[in-house]
Amino acid sequence: MNWQSYIKSFQSYLKIERGLSKNTIDNYSFDLFRLTQFLEIHEIKTNPITISEEQIQEFIYAISKEVNPRSQARMISGLKSFFTYLIFEDYRKDNPMELIETPKTGRKLPDTLSMQEIDTLIGAINLSLPEGERNKAMLETLYGCGLRVSELITLKISDLFFEEGFLKITGKGNKQRFVPIGTTTQKFIELYKNHIRTHVSIQKGHEDTLFLNRRGKQLTRAMVFTIIKNLAVKIDLKKSISPHTFRHSFATHLLENGADLRSIQLMLGHESITTTEVYVHLDRKHLTQIVNQFHPRK
Repeated sequence: MNWQSYIKSFQSYLKIERGLSKNTIDNYSFDLFRLTQFLEIHEIKTNPITISEEQIQEFIYAISKEVNPRSQARMISGLKSFFTYLIFEDYRKDNPMELIETPKTGRKLPDTLSMQEIDTLIGAINLSLPEGERNKAMLETLYGCGLRVSELITLKISDLFFEEGFLKITGKGNKQRFVPIGTTTQKFIELYKNHIRTHVSIQKGHEDTLFLNRRGKQLTRAMVFTIIKNLAVKIDLKKSISPHTFRHSFATHLLENGADLRSIQLMLGHESITTTEVYVHLDRKHLTQIVNQFHPRK
């Protein structure tokens, strides 16, 4: 088999057995594409079974000049998964990635929005436009429920359980969880769903999709990014923000107001609580307040 045959088999494994999302599989595939492209350009004749640690080291050294340590670390992780899969399937006996070290990236914590900044951003939405109410409902849902952007755009009307106070969310690896939704967020979704969405000409296959674009189809991730970036420019916000900023702010504000880490982990859909700890950070001032409030020797 050639590179493409092994990669195709790996993609099927990631989708069917690992249950990974299309975005994750695309990232893994792109890492392998860059490796094969490097081998081709440098006329290195090898395949997934015969490629050596030295040849991969050459590739990583070349890539390190083009990408930052974080991207490099992600790429190495993707390649390790590929060769681990080959060993699992008995295609090869050793992993050429075994001794290759991942560069230290440190913890890069995303910007967090304050409540005032969130209110100002949402307040800047032009509600005189039909998409205004949609955008307001989307941002309220991102922040009110701590969703990933992929979870937001794939949210279905049949996933709304407002009487019970929950949304059914399909997260990474098609894993489902129920996330609480407050009455304020419910109100904005209902307003959009009952008064704006009903005037959209819905395309076949998107009848159950909650948030629609002007053509009656599911919104793209890029469109949500653009909406948020434009609002940030509009209010002259001096922070680098994205849809994930709302999720991060959701978790941080909950923690600062007394929620326990385990509950936040369940709402965010993290398998490991370590993941939750990484970006639910607290500033030192808040930690000092916690000690002053709760420690017996304050």
